[in-house]
Amino acid sequence: MVFDNLVGYTGYHIIDSFKNQNSGMFLDYFALVILFFVAFTLFYGVIAIHDIPYEIAARRNHPHQDAIHIAGWVSLFTLHILWPFLWIWATLWREDRGWGFAQIKDEQLVLHHKVLELEEQIKAMRAEIRALGTNTEAGDSQTTKPEKSDTAREREG
Repeated sequence: MVFDNLVGYTGYHIIDSFKNQNSGMFLDYFALVILFFVAFTLFYGVIAIHDIPYEIAARRNHPHQDAIHIAGWVSLFTLHILWPFLWIWATLWREDRGWGFAQIKDEQLVLHHKVLELEEQIKAMRAEIRALGTNTEAGDSQTTKPEKSDTAREREG
């Protein structure tokens, strides 16, 4: 109990000594102005960035512009939890290719046809190689081996 009175007295004594100084009032008001400035900046900054996915969607003529805009406001009230997903949703659509999946499917179809053509060419080449192989084997048994040249004999000797 004695300790509580001592701490309380010391705390009040320190606070009273700061209140009596004139520079303390200026710093209090300056800190209050900074606090309001930061609060307003954050408030308007959050409102300003919540609409970025909608602006992207509008620029790209996205078919879900209105849904993205409404979801942006919902995200504003949920502390922008949905905002990154809205950004992705807005940037997926492009007017020249849509969602992009059809173009990928077409490219895969073209590549599949090219692979089939190449497989047919490989089969034809293998058949030619087999035909040449059987012809050379038959030809080797009928022909005699060529004689060694003079330079080959010198290397051996």
